[in-house]
Amino acid sequence: MDIKPIRTKTDYRAALADIESLMNAAPRTPQGDRLDVLATLVEAYEHTHFPMDLPDAVDAIKFRMEQQNLTVKDLEPVIGRRNRVYEILSRKRPLTLRMIEGLHTKFGIPAESLLKQGARKTGPRAA
Repeated sequence: MDIKPIRTKTDYRAALADIESLMNAAPRTPQGDRLDVLATLVEAYEHTHFPMDLPDAVDAIKFRMEQQNLTVKDLEPVIGRRNRVYEILSRKRPLTLRMIEGLHTKFGIPAESLLKQGARKTGPRAA
């Protein structure tokens, strides 16, 4: 297996081309092993060169709700009463540690995203 590290954009493009040609490789074959190794190298290169920012907690919750067709009622056992869920979703109230743990455990939302709380949006303050 002739594989080298991915250090440049040219190496990256070549690895992607190799991966594309190996997409139908059977597992536990020399081609399947090459595909696994190349995919790991590409993933490491992309993680370093194309970092993705995690969504904040509310965006992560809304995304999971959309993915799994969840309703506010589905979130109530984890977050609390309906008005509390709406306060969370409108960023008027931060998540508690108990809520974060419940959302992660019950709905599989990454804890890293749930810990990332966006800026609270409040209305104009009276002067």
